[in-house]
Amino acid sequence: MPREIVYTGRKIKVAIDTQQSDDGQTIRRDVIMHPGAVVILPVIDRDHICLLRNERFVVGETLWEVPAGTLEPGEPFEDAARRELAEETGYVADKWDYFGFFYASPGVLDEKLHLFFASQLTAGTARPEADENLEPHTVALTEALEMALDGRIHDAKTITALLLWDKLRAKLA
Repeated sequence: MPREIVYTGRKIKVAIDTQQSDDGQTIRRDVIMHPGAVVILPVIDRDHICLLRNERFVVGETLWEVPAGTLEPGEPFEDAARRELAEETGYVADKWDYFGFFYASPGVLDEKLHLFFASQLTAGTARPEADENLEPHTVALTEALEMALDGRIHDAKTITALLLWDKLRAKLA
C-alpha cells in the first residue's frame, strides 16, 4: 500500500503508511523517516571516556550524551563518525571498532544508529555546528556507568553505548 509523505523537514520526513490487515481492515501508521546517524563512544584510556553536556531544545534539558550526528546524503557512516567525533569533541581516533546498528524507536522511527568505539585519541579543538551547545567532559568509566544505572543519563544511545562498551572492552582493547 502507499506511503504518503506529509511533511519534509531539514533532517526528517513524516509519512503516513496505509496497509490492509489480514482481515481487510485499513491500518494507518505514522512514520518518521530519518537518513540515519552515527554514535561514537570516545575511549580516552582504560578508565576514562568522553561524554558531552548537550543542551537539547526538543526536551528542554541539558543531557549527558556520547557524540553523535546525522548522516549527510550519500555519506558513508564511517566518514560521518570521524567527522562527528572531531566536530563535537576535537578528538581524532587512530582505532575504530564498529559494533553494528540499532534502532532508537522502531515503532515510529526508521533511523539506524551506527555505533562506534573510538580509541587511541589525539586531542584537538572541537568545532560544533552553530546550533549546537556542547561541552566535552572526561568522565571515569565507573562514574559514567553509575550515571547510566542511577538515571542521571537519560539518553538511550548513550546508555546503550556505555553498557555495550562495559561488556565488550576486554575483547576490543
